[in-house]
Amino acid sequence: MLDNIKAFSSYSVDSVEKGKKFYSEILGLQVTDVPGMKGLINLKIANDFEVMLYEKSDHIPATFTVLNFIAKDIQKTVDDLGSKGVKFEIYDLPGLKTDSKGILRGNGTTIAWFKDPAGNILSVLEDNN
Repeated sequence: MLDNIKAFSSYSVDSVEKGKKFYSEILGLQVTDVPGMKGLINLKIANDFEVMLYEKSDHIPATFTVLNFIAKDIQKTVDDLGSKGVKFEIYDLPGLKTDSKGILRGNGTTIAWFKDPAGNILSVLEDNN
């Protein structure tokens, strides 16, 4: 029933203005205001995929990954984002240990997690194809 209609994902941020700056200037995404809707922005991602962010005054950051980016070369992507001030999460837990750059290797998908200015968790995964 829903397989042939357009869909999109959304999540909250504490400040649309901080979100615009981070997602456009740091991550390099196209960010647009939602026409006629104050406090809403769209992130345009490859293949016309859109994610809507909305400002919420009592925003609580997600405790799970809300957006994943697939990179051909995770090391280069982590280095490039790091040079722009993105700090990757370092984990040292049983079954979840990242290297000094924040990359989890050798345990399935090669992945690195980071947060947006609102504290939401994002990731970069390496494309193994």
